Amino acid sequence: MFCRLTRVTHSMSKRVYLETMGCQMNKLDSELVLGQLCRLGYAPTDDFRRADLVLLNTCSVRQHAEDKVYSRLGEVARIKRERPEMVVGVIGCMAERDHQGIQRKAPHVDLLCGPGNLNQIGDLLAEVLDTRQRAIALEHDRSRRTPKDRRTLEHDSIESLDLSRTAPPDGNVLQAYVRVQRGCDKFCTYCVVPYTRGPERSRPPANIVDEVRKLADMGTREVTLLGQTVNSYLYAENGRTVRFADLLERVHEVGGIERIRFVTSYPGDFTDDILQAMRDLPKVCEYLSLPAQSGSNAVLRRMRRDYTAEQYLELVDKARRMVPGISLSSDFIVGFSGETEEDHQATLALIERIRYKNIFMFKYSNRPNTKADRVLPDDVPYRVKQRRHSELMALQHRLSIEHHRAMIGRRVEVLVEGPSKPALKARQAVEAGKVKTSRRADQLTGHTRGDEIVVFAGPDSLIGRFVTVEVTDASPLTLQGMLAGGPGVSPIR
Repeated sequence: MFCRLTRVTHSMSKRVYLETMGCQMNKLDSELVLGQLCRLGYAPTDDFRRADLVLLNTCSVRQHAEDKVYSRLGEVARIKRERPEMVVGVIGCMAERDHQGIQRKAPHVDLLCGPGNLNQIGDLLAEVLDTRQRAIALEHDRSRRTPKDRRTLEHDSIESLDLSRTAPPDGNVLQAYVRVQRGCDKFCTYCVVPYTRGPERSRPPANIVDEVRKLADMGTREVTLLGQTVNSYLYAENGRTVRFADLLERVHEVGGIERIRFVTSYPGDFTDDILQAMRDLPKVCEYLSLPAQSGSNAVLRRMRRDYTAEQYLELVDKARRMVPGISLSSDFIVGFSGETEEDHQATLALIERIRYKNIFMFKYSNRPNTKADRVLPDDVPYRVKQRRHSELMALQHRLSIEHHRAMIGRRVEVLVEGPSKPALKARQAVEAGKVKTSRRADQLTGHTRGDEIVVFAGPDSLIGRFVTVEVTDASPLTLQGMLAGGPGVSPIR
């Protein structure tokens, strides 16, 4: 890991440890925060015990994520007792949601910053170092009274953070996240995001395109457009409305970018023009993340998801008709309030019917201050949640391997991202003298347009290139293959 600094400062010797928990939004936020700190002269470290500044970028979607933060803070507290000059900060959604609890349970935390104030990290850090007092920046008093179409015209206090981005601290520019929207207005009964990230605000399309163009100039070849409900993107520009399909067209025109993805979509807002863009724009990948959360209409109503299982299935069928070869993933919550065995079976039936490439599944944990926490009992016993979670896992394991095995013999386009994890371990073993050679050392990995992971043998010179790989074997998580060859095949570009 390294920082690309434009100048050397007196702080060069200072080290920052930043641990990221949660979604792609948090990963992007961490990258942008590290960029700020690099410009202040901080160098990233992977060891919090050696750091001068420890930042935890947190998630509040599940209790397990918050428990992990307190566990890490306990470890950091022991180090800070030995090195009281260390600065400790909690940033992101948990800082916004539970700032009072953090101050009470972890008094050694010096800095608290919500996701809407991350552009103030430098000022907060300076305040802590100057005063040795806790510095806090939150937006928990935001108003939602402004109409949605007017919010997009308002000044976004964190917009400058995205626009000022440079090459990420680890130097990897091949793939990049680009935020197109912040916040959420859905208020699903189980979800804290509207409370931690505030109201839905779409960024100006010109700013997004400028950012993508800047990334392309750095060498980025694939961008993923991010939003809590990315397909609800809406911006009023010069008397006309720019929708998400329009934004895809504009990003598609940026030279140097060869793949475009987007996450996460809300089923109730998905429109045909987005599917048309996926079909007609060659750079837009045939991959769709479409969280269902449940296959039961009764549960969906209690979740306040604003669509039925039948409407969701109709959308999936339409997507498969309009976008040939589309690959689907989804999210599901098991054990939500009032979920019966019949409800659970409906979810299993939905998954079996759709046959996702992969799904993410979570055991429900009620989140403080959400509507579900206030009015719906968490009445499904943990052991029942555990069993239902295991049944979803078993079903998806079978479907994932069937999905992958159906690709054996096919040729797929892969963007080569780097050595596989086994290859990195094999190289480390060779360097340490534990073994002389390893057949895994030349194993590379990358993703297909449909987001399947592919591993194959090849030289490091292919990293950053698009290659054609013939799939030879499959597991539930990955495809194995070999570089394709033969008449008419151009395996590398």
